[in-house]
Amino acid sequence: MESPIQDYNGVQPSRTLTDQLVVEKSVSRQFNDRKRDNEDWQSQIKLARAQHVYYLNSGLERLGRGMQSLDASKPWLCYWIIHSLELLDALPSDSVIDRMVRYLGKCQHPSGGFGGGPAQVPHLAATYAAVHALVICGTQAAFDIIDREKLYQFLMKMKQPDGSFRMQHQGEIDVRGCYCALSVASLCNLMTPELVRGTGEWIATCQSYEGGLAGVPFGEAHGGYTFCGYAALFLANGMHLIDQAALLKWCCLRQMPVEGGFQGRSNKLVDGCYSFWQGGAFPLIDLAFMNPEKYQNFETCEIKREGMFGDSGWAFDQEALQKYLLGACQDTLTGGLMDKPGKGKDYYHTCYCLSGLSVAQNNPFYLAEPTILGDEENLLQATHPLYNICPQAVQRAIEYFGTLPVPGM
Repeated sequence: MESPIQDYNGVQPSRTLTDQLVVEKSVSRQFNDRKRDNEDWQSQIKLARAQHVYYLNSGLERLGRGMQSLDASKPWLCYWIIHSLELLDALPSDSVIDRMVRYLGKCQHPSGGFGGGPAQVPHLAATYAAVHALVICGTQAAFDIIDREKLYQFLMKMKQPDGSFRMQHQGEIDVRGCYCALSVASLCNLMTPELVRGTGEWIATCQSYEGGLAGVPFGEAHGGYTFCGYAALFLANGMHLIDQAALLKWCCLRQMPVEGGFQGRSNKLVDGCYSFWQGGAFPLIDLAFMNPEKYQNFETCEIKREGMFGDSGWAFDQEALQKYLLGACQDTLTGGLMDKPGKGKDYYHTCYCLSGLSVAQNNPFYLAEPTILGDEENLLQATHPLYNICPQAVQRAIEYFGTLPVPGM
């Protein structure tokens, strides 16, 4: 497919435009090469499932020296890998899960919350990753590792008078903190009026003139912040506090017309990870936009109404996103997924590319059939739109922690 921008009228293109054209040509070349080999390639394209499983399992055993920069992100590595395997319906053995649980237990800080590794200070992002990984593990030992009382104390220490959350002691404040705190609290039955008070109102101040959400008030709308902020509003029952029509428009405009994937911000390049950070917002919009009273069940995502968007699924081009992820972002030889052609694969992009692919495939509850590009075996497990872990794991955790008392109440 040719670029929609053909004529500069003699004006030197900007670096932004030049980079965009390079990416469009790179992705188009990938598609055209596939079409030259097989005219019907889109209907036959395959997810390199076995290669991705091998790549992910190898990361649970040994990481290369290039991963040293992620020394403070070890719970994230656990989450990225085990969630990817969960989506691929290839969870590791019980012995590997037991090792992961014990390791994450070492990352739990004595004062509450989890750090980026053993003996590291607690951080909301690391806490989110650790708790979500433990919920996926789903064993009694995994649930028992979490010190809920101290976790709640840590969350309250991060809570600010204006409703926002710090990421760590004396750390930065942005909407990630709101989402990480409320997601963990929701899963572990730690939601209290004190924890949620003012959070929705603060997040609403982060909506930009474009319609998306920024990390802080008066910032630039960004895909990651938009998902985190909107999901946190959902958890705080505050979706009505923002202009949801403007949010929907902004999210729709982030899907790129040539590549099919999503960009994170206006005038930025496509990136496979935004397949979830942008694409993951659409199920929440479908559930809550204009009809929040008809949302029936957080745990199972059941819906008791006709879809807001009729019978067309989510409000973005689901097949175009699948085409980008399967046709331009896979390492089909050794496994793993990447940002865009020419970039290296990693566990972060593998996780969020697969998460976005799952969203694009698994339609709303009211549509009986999934939307699958290519081989039917490409279908991934569904992911929960609030927590980005599979609904079965969410339900198992909420049922278990729901039997335990809420600290402070």
